[in-house]
Amino acid sequence: MKIFCLVILILFACAVGYLNLPKFGSLPDAISMEKINKSPNYHDGKFHNSVETPTMTSNKNFFSTMWDLWFGSHHNKRPGKIMPANKIDLRRLKPDKDVLVWFGHSSYFIQLKGLRYLIDPVFSDNASPIPYNVIPFQGTNIYNVENLPDIDYLFITHDHYDHLDYETIKKLRPKVKQVIAPLGVGSHLRAWGYNKEKVHELDWNQTFVLADLDIVCLPARHFSGRSLWRNKSLWASFLIKTWGYTIYIGGDSGYGEHYAAIGEKYPDIDLALLENGQYDDNWRYIHEHPHEFVQAAKDLKAKKVIPVHNSKFTISNHAWYEPLDKVYELSKDQPFTLLTPRIGEIVNLKNDEQTFMRWWDAIK
Repeated sequence: MKIFCLVILILFACAVGYLNLPKFGSLPDAISMEKINKSPNYHDGKFHNSVETPTMTSNKNFFSTMWDLWFGSHHNKRPGKIMPANKIDLRRLKPDKDVLVWFGHSSYFIQLKGLRYLIDPVFSDNASPIPYNVIPFQGTNIYNVENLPDIDYLFITHDHYDHLDYETIKKLRPKVKQVIAPLGVGSHLRAWGYNKEKVHELDWNQTFVLADLDIVCLPARHFSGRSLWRNKSLWASFLIKTWGYTIYIGGDSGYGEHYAAIGEKYPDIDLALLENGQYDDNWRYIHEHPHEFVQAAKDLKAKKVIPVHNSKFTISNHAWYEPLDKVYELSKDQPFTLLTPRIGEIVNLKNDEQTFMRWWDAIK
C-alpha cells in the first residue's frame, strides 16, 4: 500500500510539474483582468458564446470520443504521400505586392499595402501539449520563423495549441511589432516575454484604429483553454479594413447567426478565410461542416473565400481531403469565388482572374 501511494504521489508531482511548463501559458494576468471584468461576454468566471454552444454533442462521453479519435479505425485521416507545397522567399517580396500565402491549417501570411500580417502561426512539429500527438503531414512543415520578414501585426484568434504555438511565438518575438488578440490571450504572450506595450487585447466589436487601418475584433462560436482551465480567455474572428480592401479572418467557429450580422454591418468583404476541416457530428457546434462553410460565406457576402483549418493536422475522423472535396462541389454556382491554393502558393489579392487547381486529387 505504501508503494502504491508513493507511485501515485510521484505521478501527481510529475503531472503538476508538467502542467507548469511555459508552453501551457498563463491564466489572465492583472493587465488582462482589468479589461476582462468589463466585458459583457464574461460572467461566472469565464467567457461565453452569444448562443448556447455545448462542446460535445453526441451521446458519447469525452473520453470515449477521444479514444475513438486517437485509436479508432478511420480511413485516410493522413495522406499516404508527400503533400505538394511551394516555398518562396517571403523576405524578398516587394512591398507593393498584395499577396496571401497559406502555411496549412489556419496559419497564413498577408502582405497588403506594405503592411505584413501573420495569423495563428504554427511551425513546430506538434500542435498539441502531448508529444507526438498532432504532427504535421509530410511535406507541410516547410516554413519556419527564419523564413519570415518582420511582421507588423501578429494575430492570434484564440489560445488552442493549433493556433497559438509556444515554440513559434517565442522565436517570433524579435520580428513582431504589434500583436492583436482577444481578451486574455495577451497574458500568454506577456508570460513568454512580449512587451506589454506591443500586445493589444480586444473584446468582440472593439476596433483598433491606426491611420488608414481599422482592425475589428468580432464574435466566433468556439471555446478556449490550454491547461486545465476552459474559457478564461476569449476566442474571436477579425476584420482588417485598409485602403479600400477588407479581409475577414474567421478563426475557429461553428456556424451561427454572427456571420449574417457581420455581413450586414460590413458588406464589402473582399476576402474571407473560413475554417473547413476537423469537423465532426460529435462537436458540430464548434467547427463548421462544409455546407455551413458555404452558408457562412454567403452570410458574410464575401467576394472570395479560402477554406482553411485543413491539410496539415488531423484533429478529426474524416478523410484529410474530404473538406476540400465537399466544399469545392458545394461552392459551384455560388455568389462567391472559392480559392484553393496549395501550401506556399501565392494568392494575388488584387487579381480576380487567378485560378487554382484541385491539387489534392493527385495524392488521395
